[in-house]
Amino acid sequence: MTVPIPAAQLAGAATPSADAVAGEVDNARSPLIAGFIGSIFMVFGSLGVGWLAPVSELRRLPLFIWMRTEGVGVGLSIVLLAIGGMLLVRAWLRLGQRVRVWGLEARKATLQAIVAWGLPMMFTVPLFSRDVYAYIGQGRLMVEGINPYENGISALPNYFQLGADKQWTEAPVPYGQLFLWIEQFVVWVTNVQPEASVMLFRLVAVVGVVLCIVYVPKLAKLHGVNPHRALWLTAANPLFLTNFIASVHNDALMIGLALAGLYYCATRRIIPGLVLVTLSISVKPITVIFLPFIGLLWAGKHASWPRKFLYWFLTAALSFGLLYALSLVNGFGFGWINGLSAPGSVAIWYAPVGLLGLAVASISNVLGLDGDVMAKVVYDAGKILMVAAAAWLIFRGDYDRLMRRLTLAFAAIVLLAPMIQSWYVVWLIPLFAVTGIRNDWQVKALYFVVSFFMVYAISDQLDVFPYLQSEDLGLALLLARIGAAIIALFFAIYLIFMDPKTKSLFRVRDEVGLRPII
Repeated sequence: MTVPIPAAQLAGAATPSADAVAGEVDNARSPLIAGFIGSIFMVFGSLGVGWLAPVSELRRLPLFIWMRTEGVGVGLSIVLLAIGGMLLVRAWLRLGQRVRVWGLEARKATLQAIVAWGLPMMFTVPLFSRDVYAYIGQGRLMVEGINPYENGISALPNYFQLGADKQWTEAPVPYGQLFLWIEQFVVWVTNVQPEASVMLFRLVAVVGVVLCIVYVPKLAKLHGVNPHRALWLTAANPLFLTNFIASVHNDALMIGLALAGLYYCATRRIIPGLVLVTLSISVKPITVIFLPFIGLLWAGKHASWPRKFLYWFLTAALSFGLLYALSLVNGFGFGWINGLSAPGSVAIWYAPVGLLGLAVASISNVLGLDGDVMAKVVYDAGKILMVAAAAWLIFRGDYDRLMRRLTLAFAAIVLLAPMIQSWYVVWLIPLFAVTGIRNDWQVKALYFVVSFFMVYAISDQLDVFPYLQSEDLGLALLLARIGAAIIALFFAIYLIFMDPKTKSLFRVRDEVGLRPII
């Protein structure tokens, strides 16, 4: 049952007067234009270092040849990409600073920003990830009648020409039935033409973005959180736009469907809400964590334990019954369960559990022990802690904080994994935004997270032509990453410590005055 929210809690949510609207935003045009320029820079930068399939016809165009094979062209691409990405971060921060009242005018400016910054990204060569080419390979498996839950894309002839990362060659697909059908449809319509396939997958991602734009404000208002500020924190966020549009991740559709489903469940329309969340699970099964909390919503505020267990059973039965019905159509069953373990075998240094595991492995190797075995112990301990934290949040806590408990459980799953990708973080931003990100250390932490992952993304996955260095094929890529990292990092340092407009956003106030939060 939805709890009525006092009007005083909805700061900026009510319809303001005409005079108030006129003064809500202090000249949004400047950050809108700056962000648009940043997005355009990223488009041109992507021509040189974005991911292209080896069979792409674009590789034959003179502009692409120059930007991808000549040192000057690649260097220019890296500079444009790094500056463009960080310009987007600054534009997002400045847009938030220009808002005086989070009302309808602020919503209008936020929507303008989403369009102005997101539309150019529709035309980038895929950036920061080449998972979209794995989608094409998986769709081709479906078209050719090969079970993608049992075969990697290496089962296809000339699979390497599709442009997918080599980790997908033998890996089973971790996606659900709905996304398999989307992949199959895209490949069937485009006849495996890479650029047309990328554009169709982008349109699918945009559906997820639109769902987020619609349902983030609705969910925020239900929780007494300003809907217009929540929309700015989420959908105008450069990390959100780059991961969902420029990188073409299917996570956009996953989280969009999940948010829509949560809204209907929170407003007592459980069945349509549960169907939408189940469709989200059939894109990426990670949102299965939503089901226990939906069961609690369905059971009601003062439900006894027998009633809670009854509605958990009903929720699971309906959701898994629908998933089973979907599996009967393609005959592949629940094969995606086999693919869920693949990410857990990889660790990265900035994930807390990943860093601890890598440190333990290094120390163990020095002591003559098997570092890989010891690291696995750490990763398994992280998984146990992850399950324990999620279970605690399911069984304990106030009903009125149910959505926040879901958010924290989801965050535990992300943060206690040995591998954290930037798009995993984007799963969490809408949920935290709709349940409340305070304008103190919480929002400052978000600024740091966005800045860090933008810097990391800019310097992480670059498609650099190896023949630029004939003596050492890896040197060109290393130099490109270092160059991108230096530019983005110095831009971030400028934003945090020197920019007269944005440095105050990264500081906290104490007895002495303002000091950097780090």
